[in-house]
Amino acid sequence: MSASKEAPILVVGAGVSGLSCARALAAAGRAVLVLERARGVGGRCATRRLEEQAVDHGVAFLHGRDPAFLAELEKVPGTPIPGWPAAVSGVGQPCQPEAFTPGEQRLAFAEGVVAFPRHLATGLDVRLEVAVSGLEPIPGGLLLRTEAGEPIHASEVVLALAAEQVSRLLSTLAPAPPEVASAVALLGFSRSQACLALLALYPDEAPRPAWQVCYPERSRLLQLISHDSSKRTPPGRLALLLQARPAWSRTHLDDPGWPAAMLAEAARLLGPWAGSPTASHPHRWSFARSDRAAELSGPMLISLPDGGRLGICGDRFAPGGGVEAAWRSGRTLAERLLNEGGPR
Repeated sequence: MSASKEAPILVVGAGVSGLSCARALAAAGRAVLVLERARGVGGRCATRRLEEQAVDHGVAFLHGRDPAFLAELEKVPGTPIPGWPAAVSGVGQPCQPEAFTPGEQRLAFAEGVVAFPRHLATGLDVRLEVAVSGLEPIPGGLLLRTEAGEPIHASEVVLALAAEQVSRLLSTLAPAPPEVASAVALLGFSRSQACLALLALYPDEAPRPAWQVCYPERSRLLQLISHDSSKRTPPGRLALLLQARPAWSRTHLDDPGWPAAMLAEAARLLGPWAGSPTASHPHRWSFARSDRAAELSGPMLISLPDGGRLGICGDRFAPGGGVEAAWRSGRTLAERLLNEGGPR
């Protein structure tokens, strides 16, 4: 086994909550290492290329009202599209209904929503494709085991993951200190909603919807249809993002036929053309968003019996849910790490 590597503060998860926490800590002069199991940063703020065309396949747009959050969005290098979506069809249930309440500001980026987490990651030490498989208490902190076999230890560790993923990692701490056992019990009441998403690219002759986002009221399957190509400059080919409702997603996660079922539903709602894309890409979001019924008041910061601290943040640890809540929870946890003492 190779020698352990040290990092004063180690953040597991390069979604918006983990990156906002790491960025605030780094701005205060702390050394931070961010580990991410995926090939890129952002988590659900995800943009991929489908036949060379950018398509958002997680969060369709950003929204918020916190002045500090909105100010951070203004710093993102890119092409903002204020007010997107402005043209909304349907009266179905939005994923984030508060996005359309008075005072809430909406925003998309022509480069894709991933522009925001990439901005947050600028200047940080982020190591991609590093999967953390377990935790082990050591004097003064924690040792993290990775799937590649490289142990990394730190006096302070932040877990910026879905509640189920945090619980899984905390369960590897044996025996669990009482403070950790209490955190696991609390997180056990938190649940994430699944979301099956399908990106679809259509031929040039396909009709372009007049709306930017559709929330179907006549569908038990689809919750959102995003006219994604309306964000792009130039628009390129017609691209749609189809997202399934949480209950339907949960029951069809392991069903290989779910992409075909979603296209058939799109054809029923929009016309036969919507069922025949020239290219498509399915994606399973097992932990797409937090169940708002399990929202917690703030991030956790646990002092470990043998020294060191363990922080937990994410969108369920701030009011409102979504990207703004994730950003706020990371910042709040960073402030607690900086202001409540601990290892230096």
